[in-house]
Amino acid sequence: MAKTAFTVDFNKWPEEDEIKTHNRWHPDIPMVESFKPGDEFRVECYDWTGGQIKNDDNANDVRDVDLTKVHYLSGPFAVDGAEPGDLLVVDLLDIGYLPDSAWGFTGIFSKENGGGFLTEHYPEARKACWDFHGIYTSSRHIPGVRWPGIIHPGLIGCLPDRNLLETANSREADLLGTDPHRVPPLLAPPYADTALMGQMSGAKADSAAAEAWRTVPPREHGGNCDIKNLSRGSRIYFPVYVNGGGLSMGDIHWSQGDGEITFCGAIEMAGWIDIGVDLIKGGVEKYAVTNPIFMPSRVEPQFSEYLVFEGISVDEHTGEQYYLDAHVAYRRACLNAVEYMKKFGYDGEQAYMILGTAPVEGRISGIVDIPNACCTVAVPTEIFEFDIRPTADGPTVQVPKSHVAKTSPEHQFTGS
Repeated sequence: MAKTAFTVDFNKWPEEDEIKTHNRWHPDIPMVESFKPGDEFRVECYDWTGGQIKNDDNANDVRDVDLTKVHYLSGPFAVDGAEPGDLLVVDLLDIGYLPDSAWGFTGIFSKENGGGFLTEHYPEARKACWDFHGIYTSSRHIPGVRWPGIIHPGLIGCLPDRNLLETANSREADLLGTDPHRVPPLLAPPYADTALMGQMSGAKADSAAAEAWRTVPPREHGGNCDIKNLSRGSRIYFPVYVNGGGLSMGDIHWSQGDGEITFCGAIEMAGWIDIGVDLIKGGVEKYAVTNPIFMPSRVEPQFSEYLVFEGISVDEHTGEQYYLDAHVAYRRACLNAVEYMKKFGYDGEQAYMILGTAPVEGRISGIVDIPNACCTVAVPTEIFEFDIRPTADGPTVQVPKSHVAKTSPEHQFTGS
């Protein structure tokens, strides 16, 4: 087994750990350890909320989660000889859950605290918990489904340099200025009060926190890409911006559908990642790399049959025609899938969470046939414990009446 280079204590809040994680990106966050090209090591990670979400039947914790203190990242790690302009080669050798933490969760965020892809349709906070059975998962909140994990880090990347930090802060400030009071917000600007800056402390940490990136979006350095196919067995090539690279990771997902549409839409979990590192000197220029590139794993779950739902760029509320808008088209495809699954006994929140968590395939199928973009969402039929395919007899209710965890006072779990 690879050497464990970073441990976390799940009995403490991240802020109380001796070796602290970081929940912001900044070029001056100190490295916690250095490795040589060719080294392998293990990294333990908190779940993305740092333990704010509990394994119970009440969604108050999802409703009230503090989104300014999430994405507690393990690292940063340096690789000897890494310099700006190099490519850091990262092998995700294996990923798993810890013996005392064999569960995960999925949340629908309330519209007032984060929202999600279908927040206009599902504006209330909800939660589903999942149990892990070897390579499989199932949920007491969403009956009738079971599938193997496609485990991956939702967030992994290298430290930015000062130029990239300032460039991104400037362009994001411009966007925020177009509608600063939007609900949900356009983006998460720097916020120092809840910043955890790794091993940096005192006035230097306070100064850096005031300009440090929040971890919500992906950027040129990697970050919160939430790519389900970036799973164990994958190889990633990250552009290096600072000496040593500064590789950090966290936000492990047991499984996720393309788009992670409920925002907290994957099956979120704490766990560990085994990492291998190497370098391609001068690789950024050699391969014309701007954003990370990667090679997917050879050991992903395989499904032989999908039910595919189409959507086009016409607003479901107003009937307004949009010009080649893939965001609207993908939303319509997801809504079509939700309405179909409701015919088999799921409520809307359960169907929404299945799309967020199961390894569904999202596609931009057509982006040139004016005026409609065409997007599809492909749902593997084998994840259901019943036949969900269309037949001449029509659909019948296949799952017992139940619902995902709600907020108080109606939080009692009423599943069978």
